[in-house]
Amino acid sequence: MAVLTRPEILRLIEAGEIVIEPFDPSQVGPASIDLHLGREFRLFRHAREILHVTEDTDHREVTELVTVDDYLLLLPGQAVLGITEERLTLPDNICGWIQGRSRFARVGLMVHVTANFIQPGMVRTRQVLEMNNAGPVPLAIRPGIRICQIILEECVGRAHYTGRFQGQEHP
Repeated sequence: MAVLTRPEILRLIEAGEIVIEPFDPSQVGPASIDLHLGREFRLFRHAREILHVTEDTDHREVTELVTVDDYLLLLPGQAVLGITEERLTLPDNICGWIQGRSRFARVGLMVHVTANFIQPGMVRTRQVLEMNNAGPVPLAIRPGIRICQIILEECVGRAHYTGRFQGQEHP
């Protein structure tokens, strides 16, 4: 497997093999694509019961969906689910990895530390971002900011994702 660089990423987008909506070529760096933070978040409710982690666990049972216009205040130690503005479509021979950006990590914002793999064959899917404030100060996170990046790799062979998060629109 090989990481795709800017010229190859742009070639595949131009050919329609990779689709990012909305897209601006300025989002593409030397070997990644910046993605913007959307306006919807899932805030964790204060629980009084235990959540048993099983294959049937549904994050919507313990969170509340909110939409923000200005910013979301993320307190130290707080976790939240966000979502990208962009919808991503990958061909069956390209997979991806979502990574946070170092400028935000340096102030304690962890973006997508776990579950950062994007399967090949993902179709028109907004990426849910698990975010956590690991720093000592409250952080105002603003919709529209380039919050993370996706690194694309060519797969050996072809595969197509058909799981429950295909086509997700909300965190």
